Amino acid sequence: MRFRLGLLLGFAAGYYLGSMGGRERYEQINGALRRIRRSDAFDAVTGKAQAVVDLGAERAKDLVDAKLGNGKEGTGNPYEADDDL
Repeated sequence: MRFRLGLLLGFAAGYYLGSMGGRERYEQINGALRRIRRSDAFDAVTGKAQAVVDLGAERAKDLVDAKLGNGKEGTGNPYEADDDL
């Protein structure tokens, strides 16, 4: 699904940039994009997307911290020498 979305976005970006040759069509596309960006639905979707990205970043950070043992009590660095031996 991600591949299809990326492919679709790539084609859309190519069409958008390629349409600059026809100024009238370019202005029509830009007008549509401006209307979309000003809509409440766009704000809601971008807010949700930002929340998903933030959550993913936080989960990734927690996973890395857990793997490295950072921020957890009772978990030391397994590579440090133990003086008690």
